[in-house]
Amino acid sequence: MSKSLKLFGGAFIGTAAVLVAAANFADRMIAPLPEQASRMTVDAPADMDGMFIAAAQADEVPADARLGLGREALAEEIAVWDIDVRPDGTGLPEGSGDVMTGEEIFVESCAVCHGDFGEGVGRWPVLTGGFNSLTKDRPVKTTGSYWPYLSTVYDYINRAMPFGNAQSLQPDDVYAITAYLLYMNDLVDEDFTLSRENFAGVEMPNADGFYMDDRAETEIPVFTGEPCMEACKDTVEITMRAAVLDVTPDETAAEAAADAADDDELAPESEAAPDAAPASEGDGHAAIDPALVDAGEKVFRKCKACHQIGDGAKNRTGPHLNGVVGRKIAAVDGFKYSKTLDAMDGVWDEEALSAFLANPKAYAKGTKMSFAGLRKPEDLAAIIAYMKAAGQ
Repeated sequence: MSKSLKLFGGAFIGTAAVLVAAANFADRMIAPLPEQASRMTVDAPADMDGMFIAAAQADEVPADARLGLGREALAEEIAVWDIDVRPDGTGLPEGSGDVMTGEEIFVESCAVCHGDFGEGVGRWPVLTGGFNSLTKDRPVKTTGSYWPYLSTVYDYINRAMPFGNAQSLQPDDVYAITAYLLYMNDLVDEDFTLSRENFAGVEMPNADGFYMDDRAETEIPVFTGEPCMEACKDTVEITMRAAVLDVTPDETAAEAAADAADDDELAPESEAAPDAAPASEGDGHAAIDPALVDAGEKVFRKCKACHQIGDGAKNRTGPHLNGVVGRKIAAVDGFKYSKTLDAMDGVWDEEALSAFLANPKAYAKGTKMSFAGLRKPEDLAAIIAYMKAAGQ
């Protein structure tokens, strides 16, 4: 036998013996299961033949079994992770939550990032508005305009919110916040209660706006064939252009930033004016329908976070609304308006108020009014009637 064979043969035998001994040691020390005890008593062989036999026996045992690690998950453990909710309501827990409770939870746990009206703070997601904007150059994708299923809203809140404290909400809390988001997007009334029983009956505005992914049939065959390298088309023309993102700094942007800094203390605003005389049939105003006023009081709940109206009303983050109907724009003493509204002429008649409250940022571009707007004409008529009556 050559010297090299003796040298490498001895090294091989020594290495194999150490590996087998290490495997046996690991099997004994790492929590072996009772039924595996008989498999974990292989000793290091004294001779070469015994070593190979022991190695073969060890190879017959699955690697995961030799270490004695792991077990089947318990049903209770699986249930903790199995929390997804399907569009038809499958997976929903028992529980319910109403709009007004949802408002309280939202203000406490969500508004710091998403704003009092779901308008988004900084770069945090916008949750309201964007209605009929998905076909425009700059679509606004919100809970009310984009998400096709209510289950997506519930499931995301349940899994990931509030940010930094995920899955701290109880099922009733998640139902309530989801109901409040529906209310802020004018999809339900303020007395709505969401529950497992009526969940599947809520239809989102964009429910029909999605289609199945057909790229496997339509795109993959096109892009996996032999590529065309020249003369691929007879003519080339530009059919559309990328949206302008307004991310390049320039003097105009710098001036806008300076104006924003000047108005930094402003918050969402709508306009009010000095006290107006009570309306009556004798002074040319029609009598106000009490039922419409009552309906408007409920709609006004969306405004109470920033505005006061009635006896003792004061300016808050928005101006008080006493006498707003029929008075000059930006006329409340002591309130600092945005430059946009300060520069506007005219009065807040019913037509102007309806247009402003339907879409504040479209009517007065640059206003600090962050409220997304009222979609329903009946809500606009009701809140104006309420402001007439309550602000006299």
